[in-house]
Amino acid sequence: MALVCPHGHVDPRMFAGNSPYPDPATLIVIPDHYIFRMLYSQGIALERLGVPRTGGGAVEQDPRKIWQLFAENFRLYRGTPTGCWIADELAVVFGIEESLNAANGMRIYDQLCEKLATPEFLPRTLFERFRIEVLCTTDAATDTLESHHRIRESGWKGRVIPTFRPDLAIDILNPNWGREIEKLGTLAKREIVDFPSYIGALENRRAFFKSMGAVSTDHGCVSPHTEQLSTGEANNILQRALVGQADALDARRFTAHMLIEMARMSSEDGLVMQLHPGSWRNHNLSIQRMFGLDKGCDIPMATEYTANLHALLNAFGNHPKFRLVLFTLDESTYSRELAPLAGHYPALRLGPPWWFHDSLQGMIRYREQVTETAGIYNTAGFNDDTRAFPSIPARHDLSRRMDANFLARLVARHQIEMDEAMEMMPDLAANLARETYRLG
Repeated sequence: MALVCPHGHVDPRMFAGNSPYPDPATLIVIPDHYIFRMLYSQGIALERLGVPRTGGGAVEQDPRKIWQLFAENFRLYRGTPTGCWIADELAVVFGIEESLNAANGMRIYDQLCEKLATPEFLPRTLFERFRIEVLCTTDAATDTLESHHRIRESGWKGRVIPTFRPDLAIDILNPNWGREIEKLGTLAKREIVDFPSYIGALENRRAFFKSMGAVSTDHGCVSPHTEQLSTGEANNILQRALVGQADALDARRFTAHMLIEMARMSSEDGLVMQLHPGSWRNHNLSIQRMFGLDKGCDIPMATEYTANLHALLNAFGNHPKFRLVLFTLDESTYSRELAPLAGHYPALRLGPPWWFHDSLQGMIRYREQVTETAGIYNTAGFNDDTRAFPSIPARHDLSRRMDANFLARLVARHQIEMDEAMEMMPDLAANLARETYRLG
């Protein structure tokens, strides 16, 4: 079946320009925090891996040296999902079946360079070769979506669509929040002076994203806490934020209220709402200062859902137009909270195992703990949630094999019949993702 990719972080610029990938290090190593967090854990400085510094400091510029360092340490990934993905990429995508190591690093690098220089390995050609039906990117509320415009205007038939992610516009304690609000107001053609004008600007941007093909929104937060504030309370917090006087309690309550506002907007415009809570972002502050966000130092946290989502689900969990796809990094909540919640509220679907649990054992734990209470039809199918474009086929293949094994065990135990399993497998592979994200 074709690959349905409803949530991920592939850069749309690669499809807009459709230029050859410059080299294997730039394609595979430098942008992938799964790769360099493991190397950093073993004492290898990110500068040696070519990861750009926020202040423009010196980092390794020679892609051959970066790749050789990666090859010398590839043994670190043995037994990990990252090791499996990369081995699969090399074998299936590039036809290189040798295991990467110090001795063959440069030879494999040269083979990859030779292939990347051919038309068969251009981004759009790989997209079609992978049989991707749709690929959703993740884009800030103030993104102009220029790359998506260019894709549309090119006449290429590949379906690459944006996803509205307003995290920076909601995080009132972020040092860049003020600049984001100014940009938001400019793009929405309105001055943001109070809560109604702020909400109007966000609604304006959502409408623009929807006009560009978006089917969903995405929200990352430490806690899934939701709280309904009055317009006056929300406005008071916003006013303090606009003059730099908001505190941590203000930020917590404002985010909690804005999650309900986003649910309200989704119930009106039909965009599917995704919620990714429970990650302590940028835990290593020295890495954040030197290299910025998303550099492999985010750590999962214990997370509570039943009480925290009560306000949101009671407001919109029964709404026929609202849909919430809920993710977790806290596996202890699967059977205790998430499956019972999804097994009741018609608006709720459980997202697949995410991030640290996007693995063979993580997928098995998820199905075993969720299915008895929620079934499979209250889950959202699979999404690859990746920046590493060449790994997408491997990720989907792993998920489909795991689900096939899971269904086979149910058949062997006489919990379902073979004809039922044959109906369920296409749903798990692609149909649930299409239906959940309204990708028809």
